[in-house]
Amino acid sequence: MSLYESLIRPLLFQLDAEAAHEAAAAALALAGTLPGAKALLSAAFAHRDPALERTLWGLRFPNPVGLAAGFDKDARLAGTLPALGFGFVEVGTVTWRAQPGNPAPRLMRLPEAEALLNRMGFNNAGAEAMAERLRALGAHPVPLGVNLGLNKDADADEAPALYAKTFARLSPFGDYFVVNVSSPNTAGLRALQDKLKLERILDAVAAVNGDKKPVLVKLAPDLDDAAFAALVPFVAERASGLILANTSVDPHLRHAALEAGGRRREPGFSGGGLSGAPVRARAAELVRRAKALTGGKCPIVGVGGVFDAEDAWELLSAGASLVQVYTGLVYRGPSLPGDICRGLVRRMRENVPAPLPAGAPR
Repeated sequence: MSLYESLIRPLLFQLDAEAAHEAAAAALALAGTLPGAKALLSAAFAHRDPALERTLWGLRFPNPVGLAAGFDKDARLAGTLPALGFGFVEVGTVTWRAQPGNPAPRLMRLPEAEALLNRMGFNNAGAEAMAERLRALGAHPVPLGVNLGLNKDADADEAPALYAKTFARLSPFGDYFVVNVSSPNTAGLRALQDKLKLERILDAVAAVNGDKKPVLVKLAPDLDDAAFAALVPFVAERASGLILANTSVDPHLRHAALEAGGRRREPGFSGGGLSGAPVRARAAELVRRAKALTGGKCPIVGVGGVFDAEDAWELLSAGASLVQVYTGLVYRGPSLPGDICRGLVRRMRENVPAPLPAGAPR
């Protein structure tokens, strides 16, 4: 058990989940301002090995382990997080206009299930604020992704124009972009996974994508089989890649996660999406299915329940080119990306001459 798990996590878990997140973010932000602090973090946590490197969309990833959107909604930590050993960092979700998100409480831990429930609602300072922050950041030590969402008060008909405006404002500063139409915490957002509606959004973004930045689409894990089978090849044809998947609203997974802690319901907390260990199997299944549906020709970022190298290896073996973590970081702490990378290198040596599993670059 790490120092984080034995000492720091118990202290953080005495706080409300969102308050603990803000405390951790504040500590990272402070570290980013101290001379030499990022070098010390890198020495303590990061693990580098040329065997982990890969190139996708013309971008070099020092390793395939990234941070998922949601942890750094306003890109306040984009300059510090790579020091923990991430091979890429995704900021956001950002919307065109600033918005406060849903009322608190809106983030809940389920420790016995190693899960989180969140109904944050795209709380963020807006595209303009993120653009100014990323402008000040300058060069990125690892690829930087920007996750794009839709304002809560926007009409569905506004979606193509708003996604395109948000993309255009941030395009100079991100290395890749993600069209998020799968969060369960903005009413009507998942309806944008309809093929025609999504096509209009992707067409609008493409029309302003002068630099031809990679544009990925993040899908929900709760699509039925027919909808998934129809949507994945379409996205593979029209976008640069897939992220599988967002948080789940599956009532059976939710019930099992609550039951693990002896709960039958969440007092004062309803709705939201489930992440963490309970969605691990579903994430791997979706990656396998997407690889088969696209013939392995579409890069896939696998996310959901990655807590160690074995979890990452499963997603990579299923067909993911890259993996992302978020809930695992809450439960395992800042050593997680480096620990996963070390474990992946060991796995590679055990499987010689087989290389690190990888989806096809595009």
